Amino acid sequence: MSRFLIHPGRWTTRRTSLATLLVLCGACGEDARLPSEPAPTAASPVTPVDADASLAMDTRSSRPGIVYASFSMTNAQLDKVHTGWMAGGKLDPKSIISDLSGARSRGGRVVVKLSKGLDKYVKNADGTFSLAKWKSLVGRYRDVNLGPYISDGTIIGHYLIDEPHRAARWGGRAIPHKTLEEMARYSKQLWPQMTTIVRVAPSWLAKASFNWKYVDAGWTQYRATHGDAAKWVASEAAAAEKEGLGLIVGLNVIHGGDGSSGIRGYTKSKWTMSPSEIRKYGYAMLGSKRACAFVQWTYDSDFYSRSTIRSAMADVSARAREHAKTSCRQ
Repeated sequence: MSRFLIHPGRWTTRRTSLATLLVLCGACGEDARLPSEPAPTAASPVTPVDADASLAMDTRSSRPGIVYASFSMTNAQLDKVHTGWMAGGKLDPKSIISDLSGARSRGGRVVVKLSKGLDKYVKNADGTFSLAKWKSLVGRYRDVNLGPYISDGTIIGHYLIDEPHRAARWGGRAIPHKTLEEMARYSKQLWPQMTTIVRVAPSWLAKASFNWKYVDAGWTQYRATHGDAAKWVASEAAAAEKEGLGLIVGLNVIHGGDGSSGIRGYTKSKWTMSPSEIRKYGYAMLGSKRACAFVQWTYDSDFYSRSTIRSAMADVSARAREHAKTSCRQ
């Protein structure tokens, strides 16, 4: 499977094993890459975290700050900048322990999605959400010993579902708040200590007619069209606090730019973020004391390897490490 990342006047392709994960994360159009850049110089290497040192720094004990992660990453991409990943489509009950052990050995912290990756696996014939199918997929892990990775903080939380508020994504019917709560209840039944996360803004979760008991955290992903970044995250943090929810923050670095980068994303109507945007918006997101994790969309080897982008992400990652440790379970 191939995708395209669009640069004015030029189209190039690449093949990637991460393509299916890009689909699950909500990418649209063809897969992509940016025009290639010279290889990193000796002054800016991507250095893996020292395993022994990182093992002494645990999320729930002594790992510094909060995670700086991306969708569609693997353990191979974990380093001093990217300290975690979100994955769903590639996870499997037979191999998840190996994936988690690999992350732990590199000091990584991860968000897991246990219902496979693509929406089609949890839909009825009419395109609406199927709670029964979702429970069946998640239930495949009931006999997998996730406990040690939950208790030591390798697993940040269980990503229940993506964008439940988008009716067009779910057969014309948004997933009801009560259904989300039941999904979280089911997860807690299997893993009482695992944080439950819904990838939707807390301001939408706040519209529920009840108090959340089993859903632990919401998620706000910023793009330039949201306006002032500091005001945006402050508003969502206030909604999360009111609802007693944790808050994951992040950037849409592939489709959330204002055009100043000059590089389009996977579709002609979207722009990648420039280095200055990544710093500006990233610092604003991390200005929220409630932020418990920083996860951006989405890993693209060509975009992430550009020296200017890598430098900007390193700066935001450093700010994430300086952030006060914050639990996603409030």
